[in-house]
Amino acid sequence: MRNVIERMARARHAPMHMLPPAEARAFYEMGSGVLEVPKAGLPRVEDFTIPVRDGFAIPARLYAPTLESGLPLLLYTHGGGFTIGSISTHDTLCREIARLAGCMVVSIDYRLSPEHQFPVATNDAWDALQWLAGHAADMGADGSRLAVGGDSAGGTLAAVNAIQARDAGIALRLQMLFYPGTTAHQDTESHKTFAHGLVLEAEAVSWYFDNYIPRRADREDWRFAPLLAPDVDDVAPAWIGLAELDPLVDEGIAYADKLRLSGVPVDLEIYRGVTHEFIKMGRALPEARQAHADAARALREAFES
Repeated sequence: MRNVIERMARARHAPMHMLPPAEARAFYEMGSGVLEVPKAGLPRVEDFTIPVRDGFAIPARLYAPTLESGLPLLLYTHGGGFTIGSISTHDTLCREIARLAGCMVVSIDYRLSPEHQFPVATNDAWDALQWLAGHAADMGADGSRLAVGGDSAGGTLAAVNAIQARDAGIALRLQMLFYPGTTAHQDTESHKTFAHGLVLEAEAVSWYFDNYIPRRADREDWRFAPLLAPDVDDVAPAWIGLAELDPLVDEGIAYADKLRLSGVPVDLEIYRGVTHEFIKMGRALPEARQAHADAARALREAFES
């Protein structure tokens, strides 16, 4: 991990939060695959669109490890602070999850900020889940075996989807959360301890959220900060994978505690010595490959139960 950080520093690229959003997205896209595991070839990869509430159709990509019908289905929402990231930046990761878990994965390009501010991303993710629940059979998936997952901001969206699914009567087998954001104001101790020099900078966090949800009062909405949800009783069981040296680690632990206090089964893993974004560094970090395997195991067990 130290070697990765030193190499990033030697490259002397301008920090993404110093760039206009469009340039930051292009920069992230350019570098997203550098440290990834080799891209898995799958027998079925299809691009399509999902209609959402305001008449827009969000791009989506389906990954399936076999051509069999009746596979369980995971909706994956990518990270990137609601400002950067795409289906493309998380293509290798979604392929790896599909391969290891033996499930269908649908990754979506929810709309990004600052062009589309809160709650557009939340609404896009929820509308996508509802649509998939109603059209799973048409895609060759098993609509009785659904899960949600995501990393960072995408983990936030997955956690919120799990709460909304409970309220709507959509049964989920698992919520798979890689270092999700869950707090309103990024004021935990780990945000101070790991503010600088460890991939996700404090200034970047502020930039992302100023783009997405500029009014601080709006950040009290639990759809941005699921730690503030009135209750999480009876939501889907959770697998939560955190990075030890991550500003978001404390809020991930706090959310695991909130779920457990409500009687929700939680499998919490904290990967030592690694930072935010580590799951996309499998070429360099064995911890990333271990996290892929652990998350896939949790999915398989949830789908088989």
